Amino acid sequence: MTATDTRRSVPRRLRDHFGVVGLVYLGLCAVLLAWALVVTAVDSSDESMAGVIPALATAPGSLVFLVLPDNAVMFIAAIVFGAAVNAAVIGWCTRALRRGGRTP
Repeated sequence: MTATDTRRSVPRRLRDHFGVVGLVYLGLCAVLLAWALVVTAVDSSDESMAGVIPALATAPGSLVFLVLPDNAVMFIAAIVFGAAVNAAVIGWCTRALRRGGRTP
């Protein structure tokens, strides 16, 4: 890490790493996760399928972690991991498409 990297703000470093489209995707995943947690907490029948939506939105990364022990913390960790991996891939693709035929 150079001295210029340490002086950048956190939002700037996130935008450089994930890109704008990747950050929008992360925001969408955060909203879906919050919605699923609220719907599941409010539902008294214990039959809520709201957790499927954020899991599918962050697949395939989240599906790898969903085989771990069944509790809320592992579910949230799976969604966060899947969203971070997918946002990094989206950011990489965005940079590659923006660069076009030029090499780095």
